[in-house]
Amino acid sequence: MDKVLVKFPLTIKAKMTDKLKAKMLDELEKGMQQAELEISQINIEENKAIQQESANGQEPAQETMAMIHQHFGVERQKRQEYVAKAQARHDELEKLGPGAEIVQGTTERFVELKVGDNIRDQFNVEVVVEDDKIIAIRS
Repeated sequence: MDKVLVKFPLTIKAKMTDKLKAKMLDELEKGMQQAELEISQINIEENKAIQQESANGQEPAQETMAMIHQHFGVERQKRQEYVAKAQARHDELEKLGPGAEIVQGTTERFVELKVGDNIRDQFNVEVVVEDDKIIAIRS
């Protein structure tokens, strides 16, 4: 056997343009708004659960109240962490100027390797796009 098909990672980078920046900022802002709405809904649901526990006229058990607060607290914390990370990403994007390159993701590519090929040439290959058009392939 003198050749083999091998899977290698491929990095996709995007050149920052005003169009891309606006799109990314808009997506982050929508995500943060959605998370804030979910936090409000969680608060409403938590209050409903507490009211249901108190509806029978007796003081709810301390353990029950703790479980309710813990359950809704965990869900609220997830959304709050998302909002904090999204805000940090938003702030980073605001600072980027036109032409800056950002990693958009990774995928895989198949390469046929032959005896004598330099395998190092196949690592760290990246495709650079600008407004969804490929402008460079680098290795």
